[in-house]
Amino acid sequence: MDVQEHKLQVKLVSDMEKVFPSRKPSEDGAVSRLTALKGETVSFQIAYYGDVERKQRGTVRIEAPAGIKVRVKKVGLVPCAYPCHMERDEGYLATEPGLYPDLLEDLREFGFPIISGQWRSLWIDIETTEDTPAGEYPVKIILESQAHAPRMRPLFAEADITAEILNTALPELKIRHTEWFHCDCLAEYYGVEVFSERHWEIIENFVRHAVKRGCNMLLTPVFTPPLDTAVNGERRTVQLVDVTVTDQGYEFGYDRFRRWVEMCRRCGIRYFEISHLFSQWGAKAAPKIVGRVNGKERKIFGWETRADGEEYRKFLQAFLTSFTEEFERLGIGKQCYFHISDEPEEKDLESYIHAKNLVKESLSGYRMIDALSEYRFYEQGAVEEPVCANDHIEPFLKNRPPRLWTYYCTAQHLEVSNRFIALPGFRTRILGIQLYKYAVSGFLHWGYNFYNSEFSLYPIDPYQCTDADGAFPSGDPFLVYPGKSGKPVDSIRSMLMEKAMADLRAMDHLENLTDRETVIKCLMEEEHGEITFRAYPQKASYLVEVRENINAAIRAAISKNARKLP
Repeated sequence: MDVQEHKLQVKLVSDMEKVFPSRKPSEDGAVSRLTALKGETVSFQIAYYGDVERKQRGTVRIEAPAGIKVRVKKVGLVPCAYPCHMERDEGYLATEPGLYPDLLEDLREFGFPIISGQWRSLWIDIETTEDTPAGEYPVKIILESQAHAPRMRPLFAEADITAEILNTALPELKIRHTEWFHCDCLAEYYGVEVFSERHWEIIENFVRHAVKRGCNMLLTPVFTPPLDTAVNGERRTVQLVDVTVTDQGYEFGYDRFRRWVEMCRRCGIRYFEISHLFSQWGAKAAPKIVGRVNGKERKIFGWETRADGEEYRKFLQAFLTSFTEEFERLGIGKQCYFHISDEPEEKDLESYIHAKNLVKESLSGYRMIDALSEYRFYEQGAVEEPVCANDHIEPFLKNRPPRLWTYYCTAQHLEVSNRFIALPGFRTRILGIQLYKYAVSGFLHWGYNFYNSEFSLYPIDPYQCTDADGAFPSGDPFLVYPGKSGKPVDSIRSMLMEKAMADLRAMDHLENLTDRETVIKCLMEEEHGEITFRAYPQKASYLVEVRENINAAIRAAISKNARKLP
């Protein structure tokens, strides 16, 4: 019996590459040498092609020196039934519904699949800590298959890469970074009671992972966040503050809130983003708030409650007086940020200003932020610290507020950075350079783990639906998938967001070692053109080169400073 000759083709590819089964991956951004600061994770992929007649299974063996941790994950395909809007630019990788690479799964006992005639990829992380010794670390990745049938011959391939660790640590992220955290979606997906011990355990797993990936601020559901909720509909109650209605007014309990703060501190969260005090899209109504009335819990405010009603005004005054005293006792007053209403439009200016005036006195001295696109909201004094959509930020940059944030979501689908699954990886990672160049104070996104349909009408299975059931381009609603163990599972996009924030941290570090002009020179704008929120080089190799420039400048600055020492 003849033994068939087959091959396993492999290519080193960039972590910004998205490897589709039917396409040979590009070499854009691919390198055989990576440079990192201590405490940073650097990544690359091994794309492989199965020149086989039938599926085989492969195993991975790592040869690496002690001092670094090398993790290998399989890049899984996920359904993208709605990859992009009808209105789109030319920069999407694909526009047709299909299976797209995104999910990063741990390798199990059966290894990774080698599928006949398809390209697939493995994701490799090289993780360092602040204690990792500086130096060069050669890493060899060995791929092998097993012959499970008589006419199969084992396949073998290998790839080499060198990681250089610089003798300096990646500093803490200076800007605020929040990815809206949806506690109700975790309770729903895992089938647990809200704020049961198991729910708290799952929440902490997801929060700890968000911090690892670059978040330092957390949406805190003092009351159930009035976000992506159909008018007159409601989301599952996730309310940290207990409310009791009495003959004298209201009493408040903070046991769950205190536990939340303690959990956040334990995980590394630095800032607390207090959930919105009025309904989304115009501040017309109160959020859903439940309380105990005559010993029974029921909804006391919601869509039926006018934002300008007298009863809600009295409630807000009582609550904010009590709440500010509580978080000041906890020592987090300077770390709390408040919201009025999410994404108000021009027609909502009057109602928004009225809502803000209801709480202005109670929250005097505290910071308030809101996502918006209309410059008039800032001109009229409605928002002192705007969170502006990245496709509407130019007027804010021309007449700049002292503190300016940016965000993107489903509507930012032309030219600007975003993280839809169908977009190339460089279009996600470019954000770090943009945040640095324009000295942006914070970044916000609405979907860390939104596992609902649009308007939260019903839950979805994120492994089968990545677009809120056809509402938003695939990938917009969430960055991480819910793992079986109650822990999050990464996506390519969550890793790219970490890379964007790591680039920003490295640039801040270089500025501290030298000056801002040195950092800006690393962007090579004379060669590639001015970097704006809409214009930037359309290739991964640009980002690789910029980061190498930054790291080289850091290396030189460290060496120069060392020579100055006696």
